[in-house]
Amino acid sequence: MALAASARSVRVKARHSRHPASAAIPVLFSDAALEPASFDDLPGWKQDNVAAALSAFRRSCAMNAKKGDIIKPARPLFVALKPICARAARLPRHPGEHRARAFFGHEFSPYVISSIGQKAGFLTGYYEPEVEGSRTRTPEFTAPLYRRPPDLIIQAPPSNGQPSNRGPAFRREGGALVPYYERGAIEDGVLKDRGLEVAWVRDPADAFFAQIQGSIRVRLPDGGVVRLNYDGHNGQPYTPIGRLLVERGLVPREKMSMDAIRAYIAAHPEEGRELMRENRSFIFFREATELKADDGAVGAQGLPLVAQRSIAVDKRIHAYGTPFYIAASLPTGQAGALEPFQHLMIAQDTGSAIVGPARADIFFGAGAEAGSISGRIQNPGRFIILLPRSLDPARHSVPLPPVRPARVDSDTVSEVP
Repeated sequence: MALAASARSVRVKARHSRHPASAAIPVLFSDAALEPASFDDLPGWKQDNVAAALSAFRRSCAMNAKKGDIIKPARPLFVALKPICARAARLPRHPGEHRARAFFGHEFSPYVISSIGQKAGFLTGYYEPEVEGSRTRTPEFTAPLYRRPPDLIIQAPPSNGQPSNRGPAFRREGGALVPYYERGAIEDGVLKDRGLEVAWVRDPADAFFAQIQGSIRVRLPDGGVVRLNYDGHNGQPYTPIGRLLVERGLVPREKMSMDAIRAYIAAHPEEGRELMRENRSFIFFREATELKADDGAVGAQGLPLVAQRSIAVDKRIHAYGTPFYIAASLPTGQAGALEPFQHLMIAQDTGSAIVGPARADIFFGAGAEAGSISGRIQNPGRFIILLPRSLDPARHSVPLPPVRPARVDSDTVSEVP
């Protein structure tokens, strides 16, 4: 039977205790349903490369230890992961499949998680584009990628040390704060000649999709590679241009993919340019000099992402480092054929379009093939969240310090952010 996670908390009044007279019991998840599951019943669990997921999990643990939770006070799940992370750190560097699988089985309990009233979650994919380009403008490379402008003021504070991708953004004009320039103004040259171009690429569509993905590899004429990662946004609303193509009857809904969008833009250059400008959102980049050649793009947790092991989740609901087992049929085969996708994933990223307890963006790696695959993913999936065994979902809290018998006072219910 599913356990509905309440968006509210209950205050418990304790008698004859050294603890405060009332202590809030924090919720695990809001607007979610949890149903106990078994590792033995997870399709593909025994065949999955769990050791790869353990490696990603340990990197998330190390980052969590440095930066803490993005929400204060730290959420129950984040707190419950700490001792598990300590035990994970004591495992051998390469523990092997059997030991890795035993570790997750011993430390966690699986629960199917879904939005209340919905049976399945929803999956999309993303990737890191790789295109040819130059550090300077040339007759061949004329589409700029911009670094973060010094006059950009983003109201939302950084998340876990990383720039926020939510909230309004401003600039000062005559002493007043005004909304930052939208895409059309930037493409028309309002930032031109300010030394903000970090690289140049051949096709404006490549620059556009790099902003959607939040990262790009620019391969230089000398063979070198410039790695660029997200470093801020203009605060304008994001409009999915694929949705516009479907609504206008230009691409059938069942054939919508990133490849379909690119094909339309290539076949209709003028209309494609205007279509892209309808997405007023604009993204700025920084050069990620800390990344090695084979590292994935840096996610919101501050770690290089791992192909088919890292997912972006709703950071307001889920803590970074949380393990999820994803079971779905995705169009990852030849010509988009459906194939089983059954992998243990680690929450290491987020995105403004990733909303809800059973919603994830799967990172598929870098390059054209990863882009083609990720652009096709718009599928339902089964989300199994692995919860530390110390958590009791029925109470929606970590165990509180022992107290004498207490009563629940229904008049002291309060909201928990």
